[in-house]
Amino acid sequence: MVSKAFSLFSLITVLLLGLIPLLSHARTPPGWDDRKTSPFGFLKHLQGCHKGDKVKGVHDLKMYLEHFGYYQQTKNGTHAKDDDFDELLESAVRTYQLNYHLNATGILDAETVSKMMMPRCGVADIFNGTNPMQSNKKRHHHRHDSFHTVSHYSFFSDAPKWPASKYHLTYRFLRGTPAQAKSPIAQAFQTWAANTHFTFSQVRGFSKADITIGFARREHGDGNDFDGPGGTIAHAFAPTNGRFHYDADEQFSVGAIPEAFDYETVALHEIGHLLGLHHSSVPGAIMESTISTGVTKGLHADDIAGIKALYNV
Repeated sequence: MVSKAFSLFSLITVLLLGLIPLLSHARTPPGWDDRKTSPFGFLKHLQGCHKGDKVKGVHDLKMYLEHFGYYQQTKNGTHAKDDDFDELLESAVRTYQLNYHLNATGILDAETVSKMMMPRCGVADIFNGTNPMQSNKKRHHHRHDSFHTVSHYSFFSDAPKWPASKYHLTYRFLRGTPAQAKSPIAQAFQTWAANTHFTFSQVRGFSKADITIGFARREHGDGNDFDGPGGTIAHAFAPTNGRFHYDADEQFSVGAIPEAFDYETVALHEIGHLLGLHHSSVPGAIMESTISTGVTKGLHADDIAGIKALYNV
């Protein structure tokens, strides 16, 4: 009888000990809600901030604008790490607003916050103080019957491009590229080929290629870290660097699927960078810096005009 009672006690003890970890895992871990939001989610509570404010999180806004080339303040040789909405930050916000045709007040209004929170390409808008979206902007007016269109494509600083003799480019998928991504990316190359003087072909194995395509997470060795789900979706480099990376933490899809980014749409944008196009301020252009889930996009007349102007073809 004692033996049976001891066995029952032991069984209950084992069950309770097993249940404790389950109960601990059932609790919501600290910061769980924060991790589910976009890396740009902090911007929401900064809406309405302006010069002279001191609000927790303004430093994160400075880091955001620094990442995309707008804010470069230093204090005593080091980056400002305070939450002061200073004059240089106001100027950075105003420049961002000018680039995206927003009301250029320098105030973090609702429209500006909404634009900043959108997922986007990781390529900076401004390089070393040069703002291609303004200084390199081409404004060609084309008359079509009773209306005019204006092009707002832009090039990287100094307009790098592939040599005239290099019109056939090879590309290679790096190890770890999802199988379902390869066909949409190949189709994106063919779309650019149909609208330019370029031709493209895939090489396999470890063959040398002009362009390499891969998927990476967070810090991955190219100096342009990814930031987890949401935030920056992909990036590529100007000619003739040839590197193109997707953020492997994102949800991607073939076609327009809710809550996922279309492989081909992302590829069309990043290939534009690989060929020498910078960001466009034309809504609907493939070279527009922001991208939404659940949509597909093709090349816009602005994109085609830009690549033809860059290569004079």
